[in-house]
Amino acid sequence: MTDQPIARALISVSDKTGLVEFAEGLARHQIRILSTGGSARTLKDAGIAVTEVSAHTEFPEIMDGRIKTLHPIIHGGILARRDDRKHRTQMESHGIAPIYMVVVNLYPFAETMRSGADFATCIENIDIGGPALIRSAAKNYEYVTVITDPGEYETVIADMDRNHGATTSELRAFLAREAYARTSAYDSVIARWLADQQGLEFPKRMSFAARKKQDLRYGENPHQRAALYANTSRLPGVVNAEQIQGKELSYNNINDGDAAFELVCEYEEPAVVIVKHANPCGVAVADDLSTAWDKAVACDPVSAFGGVVAINGTIDAALAEKLTALFLEVVIAPDTDDAARSILSAKENVRVLLTGPLPDPARLDLTAKMLTGGMLVQTRDNGALAPDTLEVVSERAPTNSEMADLLFAWKVCKHVKSNAIVYARGGATVGIGAGQMSRVDAARIGAQKSAEHEGTKDSVIASDAFFPFADGLQVAIEAGATAVIQPGGSKRDAEVIAAADAAGVAMVTTGMRHFRH
Repeated sequence: MTDQPIARALISVSDKTGLVEFAEGLARHQIRILSTGGSARTLKDAGIAVTEVSAHTEFPEIMDGRIKTLHPIIHGGILARRDDRKHRTQMESHGIAPIYMVVVNLYPFAETMRSGADFATCIENIDIGGPALIRSAAKNYEYVTVITDPGEYETVIADMDRNHGATTSELRAFLAREAYARTSAYDSVIARWLADQQGLEFPKRMSFAARKKQDLRYGENPHQRAALYANTSRLPGVVNAEQIQGKELSYNNINDGDAAFELVCEYEEPAVVIVKHANPCGVAVADDLSTAWDKAVACDPVSAFGGVVAINGTIDAALAEKLTALFLEVVIAPDTDDAARSILSAKENVRVLLTGPLPDPARLDLTAKMLTGGMLVQTRDNGALAPDTLEVVSERAPTNSEMADLLFAWKVCKHVKSNAIVYARGGATVGIGAGQMSRVDAARIGAQKSAEHEGTKDSVIASDAFFPFADGLQVAIEAGATAVIQPGGSKRDAEVIAAADAAGVAMVTTGMRHFRH
């Protein structure tokens, strides 16, 4: 392939950002412009010479604009191979003029869908002519330059300026690849929406749309390559947060930040979550965020060092002073006040992310895990409990304060790697046993970690799945636990309940487990 001079360009865009400046760049190179509808009006109003597509094809726009560019005069001009004598002959016999550049961005379907528009409005925002133009131009990128993003305008004009009005083969190949990725992503959003409209959680075919937000220095380990991609949901969180200070985010920063933020969103009261290596090492709620921080860090101050912190409210000066007193990798919150921002800036390497409003933890969306040769897809674990949904299976019922701590610990347990045991007291974790191959080890490690700091006397425990034997519960009882929340359902439930009754421990079952692998 060689550089390709451009004599004629077709412009049909929904997003008019930078359009006039780009067209002025084309005009400098004496490129004739074809355009449609609003794009043509925008260019004419700016004094740029334009031929409307309907005049070029001698066929009007019809069906409320659904039919504009779907015409052999247009697609023949794009798809014809310039080095093929038969194609050239057919172009001449049918009066088809070659088109060397296609500039298209698509109807804003995703934005329309997210706005809550009705079904008919969403359907009308499914672009048909645009993807057809893009795919035609990208297929014939040997001769045609396809532009699908206003962010590409400057690069294209610069390439043309360097090459006397031509584009290079390297740029055309790059733009073609981007074009197919864009139409694929566009169609995947529509397909997902249509599946949702039909009540299909897991349709026969599934694809996911995502756009690269940034390259990362490396992945989980330095020998791994990585990048961060954002999907079309634009949900508040680490991916879409504004980073107001600090070093570049790493793969592990982002992964831990997401884990912390997902957990802190579970709580309506002021809450602080500290995560280390994707597991919570301190979680607390309180009447104010500063107190919640004190309680959270007390659970495991050693692990909190170098941790990732998520907060579910606005950071004020009092909390900012405490955050800067400890080495932290990332702080993520909905917002900060001006005084807190000034205090945090003194720790210039700390990455501070602001998310805006918190997402609904009960939202219905999908999670995916890549496998060799495929992926596992499931709905998000958004199972929640209320006191009246629990079954008291022990002789003694929990006290009100125990019940509050049980529900608090249960939310934490949902976000701890399995097998998981969480000890809590007074709205704060005091010990966490995570990621163990046996539940008794998780109970033992949680108690041992707590003994170094807060201790587990008069705590409650949450278990992410049932106790297969009484031994794990016995470890917690010996550590001072007075109440237990667990799913139940083991063949040895009677043995486990009997152990609780023998120790005067209250036990409630949920009928719901929270494995997290």
